Amino acid sequence: MTILPSTTPRKARHVKRKQWALVAAATVLPLVASTGTAVADTPSPAPSAACTYTPAVPADNFKGIPAFDPEEAAEPYSATLRTNQGRITFEALTDKAPCTTFSFRFLAENDYFDGTHCHRLTTQRIYVLQCGDPTGTGSGGPGYSFPDENLTGATYPAGTVAMANAGPNTNGSQFFFVWKDTKLSPAYTPFGRVTAGLDVLQKIAAGGEDDQNGPGDGYPTLPVDIRHVKISDR
Repeated sequence: MTILPSTTPRKARHVKRKQWALVAAATVLPLVASTGTAVADTPSPAPSAACTYTPAVPADNFKGIPAFDPEEAAEPYSATLRTNQGRITFEALTDKAPCTTFSFRFLAENDYFDGTHCHRLTTQRIYVLQCGDPTGTGSGGPGYSFPDENLTGATYPAGTVAMANAGPNTNGSQFFFVWKDTKLSPAYTPFGRVTAGLDVLQKIAAGGEDDQNGPGDGYPTLPVDIRHVKISDR
């Protein structure tokens, strides 16, 4: 399980954010230590060849478990997140990460992300906005997990959409947007590419965060509420 380095979070402004500061390490990206070496930065295992959605806890806002259909999974689509800060649209990489994109579409079409917020922003060493947890704590999940994909040679330039995880093959509902070119080990399934709204992500990043997990890592100062995710066939 990926673990954040020891930090002393600031006093929480309310109960939910205090809980998030304590448990966020369970399902988030690794921070980079002050030496510049990634924490828990180990070689990635080979991804599983089959797409299997395995029941798992937690099961927050449970919508069921998708039944993978290769033909449906191959159909290209784009997703538009309508947020209070603006719209963000990404092209799903259905040809490279069909298991992941099939899951995201399943959750979006069942309104799983509606009414949630992006709970983590990093502004030092790694540059991501993390979303997809209906509990807003960083520890929530959809009730199932699935294998990693598209990791060979994976890089994370600005505009990448990728899965957050708690270790190999533990993908669920949490994902992140890369708002500035970022160096990460190839351990987080890239499954989308932002086609509109990178300026929205950069505006959110420019607003800063509250350092609850340590310098440059906390809750976004500009709250990011996801009102709806629309899936459009291409």
